[in-house]
Amino acid sequence: MNLFIDISIILVIATVLAGILAKLKQPVIIGHIMTGLIVGPFLFGNQQFRDVIDIFSQFGIALLLFIIGLNLSPKVIKEVGKTSLVVGLGQITLTAFLGFLINRFLGFSALVSGYMAIGLTFSSTIIIMKLLSDKKDLSKLYSKISIGLLLLQDLVVTILLIALSAFSGKPVTWETGLLMILKGVVAIDLLVLFTVYALPKISSIFARSQEFLFLFSIGWGLGFATLFHYLGFSIEIGALIAGIALSTSTYHHEISSRLHPVRDFFIILFFIMLGSKVSIPMLSHIWLPALVLSLFVLIIKPLIVLIIMGPVLGYRKKTSFLTALTVSQISEFSLIFLMMGEKSGHISSDMVSLITVVSIVSIAGSTYLVLYSDQIYQKVASYLSIFEKKETKKEIAPSSSAEVVLFGCNRIGHDFLQFFKNMGKELLVVDINPEIIDKLDKLAIPCRYGDADDNEFLDELGLEKVQMVISTIPDFDTNLFLIGKVRQSNKDAILIVISHNADDAIGLYESGATYVITPHFLGGQFASMLISKYGFDMEKFIKEKEKHLKDLEKRREFGGVESII
Repeated sequence: MNLFIDISIILVIATVLAGILAKLKQPVIIGHIMTGLIVGPFLFGNQQFRDVIDIFSQFGIALLLFIIGLNLSPKVIKEVGKTSLVVGLGQITLTAFLGFLINRFLGFSALVSGYMAIGLTFSSTIIIMKLLSDKKDLSKLYSKISIGLLLLQDLVVTILLIALSAFSGKPVTWETGLLMILKGVVAIDLLVLFTVYALPKISSIFARSQEFLFLFSIGWGLGFATLFHYLGFSIEIGALIAGIALSTSTYHHEISSRLHPVRDFFIILFFIMLGSKVSIPMLSHIWLPALVLSLFVLIIKPLIVLIIMGPVLGYRKKTSFLTALTVSQISEFSLIFLMMGEKSGHISSDMVSLITVVSIVSIAGSTYLVLYSDQIYQKVASYLSIFEKKETKKEIAPSSSAEVVLFGCNRIGHDFLQFFKNMGKELLVVDINPEIIDKLDKLAIPCRYGDADDNEFLDELGLEKVQMVISTIPDFDTNLFLIGKVRQSNKDAILIVISHNADDAIGLYESGATYVITPHFLGGQFASMLISKYGFDMEKFIKEKEKHLKDLEKRREFGGVESII
């Protein structure tokens, strides 16, 4: 058979397996690896076929890292936040340390144990973003913390990949190290200068045509991958840095979306090739370490995050638990990192096969853990109290004279704070974000650190005496539970909740909500009102814009509670 037929066959098999796994709510990456496992013995014995797939795989890896770089803006460190930074660094350090010890216990050498420990440390940003999006949980606190620590992981593994590519296959001496650092610094400095001064001027040229923008993007990413290869680094690092350089461009979202289909095609072949490296006979030799390491990723990694967030940082057990489950798999970077180690001659192909098996098991397991995390939490909540401080955060006791209880202080909650302050109403704020509680505490605003889903916590609030309950939490199930809880003991209270979906809003009304805030629809109505009020008067719109910008800057800086100062 010729190459066209061979590649067509594996793509058909990959499609069938991807369809089956999609039905089972599993990441299709597992299907690609399984395709390689199936077709490997039949097709990858052909050296010409293997060479072609290897080249395609390199394109896939380069494009994957280029697109990830597009989303790693230099501003990301500021956006990660204090909690994600502490949790991320703590998780990376402890996971790497314990992973190293476990691999040494399994009989691996120090070098191999180091590679494996690093491979086990990092989790998949792509998979978790997809799962959180499917659950519609991206706006929740645990999701924000999870995304922050995953982005931090991406930054750390980027540094490790750069270091590995710089010294792979070379004797590490002070002269070699200084030379590589010097070349890297010069190349990055020149890239930064070009990006800051030249790129904005030429961007208007390549952005005129969608085809030219697409061609420019590929040329930029693969061109810098090649340049860094000749400087002694890997093509992966060149592609990643090329993406980071374009991350500040106005067009980086458009570039990313246009390259996704191309990336997906080539990355499929990368994972198929990865699966082909795992042979059935080899599984009989690696099943024990694969089992041990898979359990480490699925249990010990989340446990580390649970301990850091609960006993150390003082988060409630539910937030800690949901965040912890998001790290229960290994990253695409882990596979790339170990493959680079194999190319450098530091580890054998058996170790790549081992980490591949662990990735299949952990990705499959974590998918179910994340998708059904709320149900799992209900089953194990009583056992998680040991991971929660008795005094999670300093709280101001709820006043018996509170007329209004506000659940969720950020975003829309900011406007309610100011409004009720001006009215002179007794307000109690409930929030699950410790940083917001600290700010409210400093401002002497009555507040409680708690979860709107916690039945016992709600009983402590005395909701039967309040006149109004407001929830700015966008989760439908949480608001549904809160409405039911309030209506059990207080049928006269005004209940205001929020929803981003028309069907959910109707459901909340039917369940007893007095009014449902629908930000998307209200935003359109407000914009229409401005047009009706100002017509086509540019100056009035500019004044409205300046006022809005000032408000947005204050919200961003202080997290929604600043105007009470």
